[in-house]
Amino acid sequence: MASAQEAKPITIGVSEEFRSSILGETRLVNIYLPEGYNEQDTIKYPVIYLLDGGLDEDFLHTIGLVQFNTFPWVKRLPPSIVVGIVNTDRQRDMTFPTSIAKDKQKYPTTGGSAKFIDFIAKELQPYIQRHYRTNKHKTIIGESLAGLLATEILFEHPALFDKYIIISPSLWWDDGSMLDSKAAILRQDYPKHTDIYIAVGKEGLTPGDKPRVMEVDANMLADKIKKTKSRKVNVYFDYLPQEDHATISHQALLNAFKILSANPKGR
Repeated sequence: MASAQEAKPITIGVSEEFRSSILGETRLVNIYLPEGYNEQDTIKYPVIYLLDGGLDEDFLHTIGLVQFNTFPWVKRLPPSIVVGIVNTDRQRDMTFPTSIAKDKQKYPTTGGSAKFIDFIAKELQPYIQRHYRTNKHKTIIGESLAGLLATEILFEHPALFDKYIIISPSLWWDDGSMLDSKAAILRQDYPKHTDIYIAVGKEGLTPGDKPRVMEVDANMLADKIKKTKSRKVNVYFDYLPQEDHATISHQALLNAFKILSANPKGR
């Protein structure tokens, strides 16, 4: 056993703070760099943006799965930078305004997703591109409320990412109004190659007043996207009945990395 003098800390990444003028607050991001990353190299890397990216949220176990899937003997992912966005007010940032009076009362800070998406597009992505060796490929991962936000980005600002991993999205918000969205990715002329993975477990009724079922909503989302007339958009729906809302993320991410690496025609 090593003595205290010989022991060294294990470093898995860095945490960086920067001021957001859009949100009017200082934001923290956790950043994982792939093995062999060197600022002096010419190599550039894809970036995986992880919502719920705090150390006490999804950052640690997600970068473990990313590292595993980038091992040369696995090679499901290219070596990738992971940017974990740490939450300050999750309900505010990941929900659009609701018309449901009871939800407004129950969740008073909600409805700020438009600003948060602006923060991602106009401040965070440019910040990462300036400070790290990135290429054009960007993935977003979101689960639950973060899955709702990832869906909103996919429908309202699809070009921000080329891969979407949406896990157990909280589509019950505003009585499922997101499912009625007229998304640009559904048009025949949508030009950007986009791969979408949607997963849900055996999760049952959602928190809203009106009865909705998480599995049904997720399936409706996948079916909606499958109707796209664009040949550039691929979607894969993954039902994981052995998992629930608390346990789904590991298996879903493992499946997503495997499926999206094969670039399936999921329609």
